[in-house]
Amino acid sequence: VQLQASGGGLVQAGGSLRLSCAASGRTFSNYVMGWFRQAPGKEREFVAAIRWSGVSIYANSVLGRFTMSRDNAKKTVYLQMNSLVPEDTAAYYCAAGPLFASSAEEYGYWGRGTLVTVSS
Repeated sequence: VQLQASGGGLVQAGGSLRLSCAASGRTFSNYVMGWFRQAPGKEREFVAAIRWSGVSIYANSVLGRFTMSRDNAKKTVYLQMNSLVPEDTAAYYCAAGPLFASSAEEYGYWGRGTLVTVSS
């Protein structure tokens, strides 16, 4: 599976962005998809994950503000980010793996990051 994330950019605090992650390969529906982020000088952290069925889980820091969705026909997942705060500034990565998990080690496929910058 190859993954390509897009949609990052510069936004003011309180604003919104929608990230997309397009996957190639015929077995997209077999994978759990995840979003992770890494801020400068910090560890990569879990943001959200979604099963093929649409069931999703979120990090506490984004719960209620971010929504992850997937379109299996388009082999694409999305991360709708609302009420953004400067602490959300990071490179965002999409990932694919077999388990519905929040640990980066469970994801074997990674896309290149897309940068999100939230100004105060």
